[in-house]
Amino acid sequence: MNKQTLITELQSYGLKLVDSDVGASGRQGGAGPSDHKAVTVDGTTVMVPIFNSPAAQSPYSVRVDGTIALTENGKVAEMLLEHQGEPIAPIQFPQQPQFYGLTTAEGIPYWKIALLHSRDVLATTVLQTCMRYSDAATSCQFCAIGQSLEAGRTIARKTPAQLAEVAEAAVRLDGIKQMVMTTGTPNTPDRGAAYLTECARAIKARVNLPIQAQCEPPDDFAWFDRLKNAGVENLGMHLEAADPEIRSRIMPGKASVPLAHYFDAFGTAVQVFGWGQVSTYLLAGLGDSLETLLEMCDRLIQIGVYPFVVPFVPITGTPLANHPAPQSEFMQTLYERVGAMLKQSGLRSAEMKAGCAKCGACSALSTYEV
Repeated sequence: MNKQTLITELQSYGLKLVDSDVGASGRQGGAGPSDHKAVTVDGTTVMVPIFNSPAAQSPYSVRVDGTIALTENGKVAEMLLEHQGEPIAPIQFPQQPQFYGLTTAEGIPYWKIALLHSRDVLATTVLQTCMRYSDAATSCQFCAIGQSLEAGRTIARKTPAQLAEVAEAAVRLDGIKQMVMTTGTPNTPDRGAAYLTECARAIKARVNLPIQAQCEPPDDFAWFDRLKNAGVENLGMHLEAADPEIRSRIMPGKASVPLAHYFDAFGTAVQVFGWGQVSTYLLAGLGDSLETLLEMCDRLIQIGVYPFVVPFVPITGTPLANHPAPQSEFMQTLYERVGAMLKQSGLRSAEMKAGCAKCGACSALSTYEV
């Protein structure tokens, strides 16, 4: 099995932890993809579902390899990935970062302010509340932004000073290479861009760290210039689904923002941030057909927006908790076709300055760009 197929199948089927004491910590709840854990397989670090129900039925599992030496802190550094009980490859879980052991002067643990994603990405949700989340008539059915807040795993509002403090420590202690800042959508015309601008300015004043900001398209596109001037190098504005009917059913609140407004925003943002420095999430498996996704990806690529295609992961506790993940065969076909489009256009995730697509751990798409 080649690496592309292995990563694609792991992200579609998830990973079953046979020994629940090993690698049990990971990301549960919160904004964006969740119920994941970072694992390194064949030298590539990817985010793989482990906490949701499909993962419990996955043909892929991991158990301790007793011949592997323990690390200095007594944790197993390397295990064996198995497929239907047969060992196929070594697998590693990244060690907990050092900055997780620190707290702010107010006594807030750094990990409640920002988290390690993949190997070297710092990620945070600057506002952990969203105007759409608490109402079923407007909420995105795949989103768990409120879960981590309710469970006490984060705080509702990360201040610019807190984010700058944590970012500096993460770079100094753990070699963090980039930062991703997303936000719940506030009930303001800027849709969170104003607060992201404030946070980026504070971080850049403390540490030179490439930043991607993520928000819904603001009413006034002048916020793109303000974000860039504050130090944001890359912008994400996420469609999630392509078909208008799917959008209205799965995320009725966000679907009230017309696709035409998104594309107006994309076009302006590319002029500000540059070709290939604007991206959007597309969650494959929500109901969009292969043809619809390919048409949307082609439309985005033509204007210089990177379509970050990610397999939908059902998150425990959300309305779509029992919605199936996409089949790996579907994802492979999609990746192959989109990868060819990206190659032809010259858009490459590696040339992004920051962001989810540059990290690439939640998708196998970057392995299909070559």
